[in-house]
Amino acid sequence: MLIVIGGLPGTGKTTLARLLAARIDAVHLRVDTIEQALVRSGLAQHPVGPAGYVIGYALAEEHLRQGLTVIAESVNPLAVTRDSWQSVGFQAAAPVVEVEVICSDPAEHRERVTTRTIDIPDLPLPDWQQVLDRDYQPWNRDHIVIDTAGQAPQDSLALLLDRLDHPGGR
Repeated sequence: MLIVIGGLPGTGKTTLARLLAARIDAVHLRVDTIEQALVRSGLAQHPVGPAGYVIGYALAEEHLRQGLTVIAESVNPLAVTRDSWQSVGFQAAAPVVEVEVICSDPAEHRERVTTRTIDIPDLPLPDWQQVLDRDYQPWNRDHIVIDTAGQAPQDSLALLLDRLDHPGGR
């Protein structure tokens, strides 16, 4: 299975993806990690453009073909990137579940963005205005939405696990 997790910076995507990967023993592919590796190699500079996503697609397909569950985590802001993740699942004959992580409380979201620490060396983090100004297209198909506002990461994980177990309900 391919679980695609997207959402604006500071919503809790990485935290949720890491918790889910540990719980279900899945591969966690983080596009930020791929992009920063490209920058460190000297082959790219920020903003990297589509290269990180293209590498992510290839890695996800390879892992899926090996029978592994993959959690692909990125902002995933555009319909074209979401469609590309769908294509990866189709090519690997694996089901795809899309998850959008949001933080519906603007004050909490802003606090997260302005106080978080870098966990990938030298990765530039966006400031609050950059998050607000980001081109983030609405999702145009059914997907799971997890609102992390006002709850602990473990509570968001429990909600996601429930939604993964009951995709059509709740």
